[in-house]
Amino acid sequence: MIYYDTTKMGAAKHRSGLMRLSSRIREELGGVVTEARWDGKQCGFVTGKKRETVRFIATDWLLTVEQFCEADRPGFRAFVENPPCRLAAMFHDAIPVRWPHITWPQSVQRHPEYMKLLASFDRTWAISEATRRDFTEFWRWQGVTPKSPTEVIELGADFDGSNRVVRDPVFPAERPVLLCVGIVEPRKNQTFLLDVAGALWAGGLDFELHVVGRVNPHFGKPIAARMAVLQGRESRFRFHAQAGDAELGRLYSRARAVVFPTIAEGCGLPLLEALWRGVPCVCSDLPVLRENADGGGCLVAKVNDVADWSAKLLTVLTDEAVCRRLQQEAMARPLPRWTNTAQTLRAALCVPTSA
Repeated sequence: MIYYDTTKMGAAKHRSGLMRLSSRIREELGGVVTEARWDGKQCGFVTGKKRETVRFIATDWLLTVEQFCEADRPGFRAFVENPPCRLAAMFHDAIPVRWPHITWPQSVQRHPEYMKLLASFDRTWAISEATRRDFTEFWRWQGVTPKSPTEVIELGADFDGSNRVVRDPVFPAERPVLLCVGIVEPRKNQTFLLDVAGALWAGGLDFELHVVGRVNPHFGKPIAARMAVLQGRESRFRFHAQAGDAELGRLYSRARAVVFPTIAEGCGLPLLEALWRGVPCVCSDLPVLRENADGGGCLVAKVNDVADWSAKLLTVLTDEAVCRRLQQEAMARPLPRWTNTAQTLRAALCVPTSA
């Protein structure tokens, strides 16, 4: 039996990257898994509407893609230290440890414990090679020996389960559109993007910029306030704080390129999701993003380098030949689906893919 941890997913009020990952894997695993969630009062996992206690046996698996700590889940440390079954986990990033000054304080406080607990799991997968290195280095620094070698697992590019998009290689005559997708916070670097866009507009370049993402309640409000002011005076800029999948799909269909000026990522799902829809991407030159960007359809720009970003955006906005080449690369390259991610997990946990 495989139990799938839905403790946070069931209570989530927004569709963050982590929640999308959790729900898409759950959808693709289907009847192979049984949902379970941690109950702090019982200090154990429960399942079903009646919150029945899960009676694990030694050969069962508990699979989690969530982040956790003792403060969130009273009694969970003891569960991990003396587990009644086998434990498997996917982990996402070490950003709260590497970038504490721009990360939610609670995450900074709790993340080291989460990373240490993962070392006790029987199977672990990192969502990128860069993330695997971060965790390995952290464990070494803390003097922790993981129970098993950590592998890398590919995430799906089909964010809503749709088929690959084949776009018309002839771009419309209307004003070109740039799209930025991600939570509004310093790590995603929207302020830098606004600076670059402002300079290009001032230089006479005519294009639209759309930013999509919920606002980080701790760090995002000043950025949201600046975008509100800009939207009031610049008709070519729009901020979409509550865009659902349908609206996001419409924006992707209009976009000449997705722009991703982030300074830190665990994987970079917006890049993969753009390529799935046949949209070229301009992204930060980070090792974690190059794992996917180097396969085609992308231009990489130096982090926080105004001149380089301006040049790359100018290229995708004005050079039809380059933009068509990037679009063709995006549509032609092989990309993983979430069903592939689920198949990897099923195979590792000894469940036939036909189950």
